[in-house]
Amino acid sequence: MVVPDDGVLVLAATPIGRVEDAPPRLASELATADVIAAEDTRRLSRLTRDLGVELKGRIVSYFEGNESARTPALLADLLDGNRVLLVTDAGMPSVSDPGYRLVAAAVEKDVRVTAVPGPSAVLTALAVSGLPVDRFCFEGFLPRKAGERSRRLASLAKEERTMVFFEAPHRTEAALEAMREAFGDTRAAAVCRELTKTHEEVRRGGLAELVDWARDGVRGEVTIVVTGADPSAEIGSDPDSLREAVADLEAEGRTKKEAIAEVAKLAGVPKREVYDLVHKSV
Repeated sequence: MVVPDDGVLVLAATPIGRVEDAPPRLASELATADVIAAEDTRRLSRLTRDLGVELKGRIVSYFEGNESARTPALLADLLDGNRVLLVTDAGMPSVSDPGYRLVAAAVEKDVRVTAVPGPSAVLTALAVSGLPVDRFCFEGFLPRKAGERSRRLASLAKEERTMVFFEAPHRTEAALEAMREAFGDTRAAAVCRELTKTHEEVRRGGLAELVDWARDGVRGEVTIVVTGADPSAEIGSDPDSLREAVADLEAEGRTKKEAIAEVAKLAGVPKREVYDLVHKSV
């Protein structure tokens, strides 16, 4: 009886823009894989053509719509001793892309999982944002529905780490507006568009400023980086602290309504409570 060699799952990073950014190992892994699972087989064809690679392995599509159904068959390939290479449209598989299910299934069966490191929109945007990078968290795509998006961002209002988000270009303005409402007008952020591509653009500023910029329309792949909350800027929830914070914001030029809303958000108390305190003291 011939016992097959141990299978290996290889997660391979692909360029997020320029093909010359492909990691050196990618071409050899593509050429020698027994099975190649690709998010988009047409993009895989273009990539291999640009890299001058001839594929010898079996190609299967593996995307969000069929990820659950295809995972068992790919796991079987691994258990049969095959080298399975997983590639997505851009960046590292399983980071807001297909891959997690297959990795989890492989780990459960003690199948070796390794990676071809390379381009990452998350780390690239973080590096060029100009915002703190010592501590950060990746939040992926925000919910599409406005209410769910607002609730998700509200839960992050006191997050002190720099946050990284992916967003579709046609939803970028709405996402920035929701961030402005949750984090405040002046929270520093950066919108990174078309990273590493010919029309790369990094727009930096306060969230209110970025909302105004996005009203003209946004094109291309978008990654948004937002600085975390300043712990020293937290407002006490006692009446005197709330009234004082509203007065300070009014002195900076905010309207009373804007100041009340901002203080309520920072202090984590109902807006009506701050409203009543301010108006009773007048």
